[in-house]
Amino acid sequence: MDNEFEKDELKPEPEMIPDEPATPSEEDTTYRYKPEPTPEYVAAPRPEPAPQYQPDPAPHYQTGYRYSPPPKRKKKMGTKQMVALGLVCAIVGGICGMGGTMIGLRLLSRYTGKNVEHIAGVLQGLRESSVIKIEEIDTGKLLTPAEVYAANVSSTVSIMATGKVNAGIWGGIQNTASAGSGFILSQDGYVVTNFHVVENMDAITVSLYDSRKLPAVLVGYDEGNDIAVLKVEGENLTPVVLGDSDNLNVGDNVIAIGNPLGELSFTLTAGYISAKDRPISMSNGSVMTLLQTDCPINSGNSGGALFNMYGEVIGITNAKFSNNGSSEASIDNIGFAIPMNRVKQLIFSIIEKGIVTKPYIGVSVTPVSDQLQSLGIPTGALVTEVTPDSPAAKGGLQVNDIITHVGGTRVEDSVTLVSMVAALQPGENVVFSVYRKGVTVEVTVTIGEKVQPAG
Repeated sequence: MDNEFEKDELKPEPEMIPDEPATPSEEDTTYRYKPEPTPEYVAAPRPEPAPQYQPDPAPHYQTGYRYSPPPKRKKKMGTKQMVALGLVCAIVGGICGMGGTMIGLRLLSRYTGKNVEHIAGVLQGLRESSVIKIEEIDTGKLLTPAEVYAANVSSTVSIMATGKVNAGIWGGIQNTASAGSGFILSQDGYVVTNFHVVENMDAITVSLYDSRKLPAVLVGYDEGNDIAVLKVEGENLTPVVLGDSDNLNVGDNVIAIGNPLGELSFTLTAGYISAKDRPISMSNGSVMTLLQTDCPINSGNSGGALFNMYGEVIGITNAKFSNNGSSEASIDNIGFAIPMNRVKQLIFSIIEKGIVTKPYIGVSVTPVSDQLQSLGIPTGALVTEVTPDSPAAKGGLQVNDIITHVGGTRVEDSVTLVSMVAALQPGENVVFSVYRKGVTVEVTVTIGEKVQPAG
């Protein structure tokens, strides 16, 4: 196939010897999480509405915005109650300092069913879900691109990593380097980026907007989801606010802040959400379900934050579409980002437990051939193997079943099925519609969990 998707990364020519990274402090830089007190955090108020944003006379980007169904709540708790509880937690935290903040987080964890109290200083947006109607759109308060940039540029970082590669029998061992982007997750120094930015690298340096350069330690990663978590030691770190990537629509405005080309650090680019839940076959053979955007994503943007117009991170930029791997033949305005909801709990698991958990059913599948389709067999994912004692086996899936729907959603082929299963939650009961010996039947599968070390 002529076209392929490639992970967006900048690999300078061999022999390039970058500056030595900053020398770590005398303390052991290997990170182990310690629930030490953190400085009192006072949430910055939303900036006052600015005048209507006016792009340059000849802009190189377009602005726009989008939505998706709200996530399922684990507790039977109304939206108004959630907002009220969040306000109470914020008030208690403001009055009582660190102690009040921790109490508020514990309350929020209890009522949302999510553990948010063990990672210091992570900010997560809480607002009414956007509801699209024919007559009106309830979007809440939106920010201009300039306001989003001003509020978040100090929370984004540029990343330089160096290592050595084996250039073969005649080339020997040569220096190599990689450049990318990232964002500060918490006040105590966790940074999120793409795994391919730091893969096989020996030294990693994180550059902040205030010109500080901090050495970073790789805490853990998940290669399949292209996620890596770093740790830096520094004061006055400003974390991003995590948003809801399901609460998006095609056509919503988004902006990216990153380090394109490894040289143009803290660059803003803007565009729209072009598609949701796009199954993409990456150049390494893996399949990822991504947000598609026409926001310019270039080499060096990998690992950077994709913001909605509330100033919340709803994606992690990681790929672009190019023709035959040639930068000269790059196709404009087709970029991709990992949905934040897809990897948020995975990131927390890497930090808190040092493990990665993934949904699992235990089948091998292949597309339905054209020959079978010509005989009236429906399209879908043909099951070629069922692992004994797996969730699929216990649920009743069989070899030669053709999976046509998952939870009522059409399965076009095996790639689609892989991406759909990856989006499910362990423990969730899901109805699979299958074509079996000329009859359509339904089986219920309880999604399992596969656990592996984070790196």
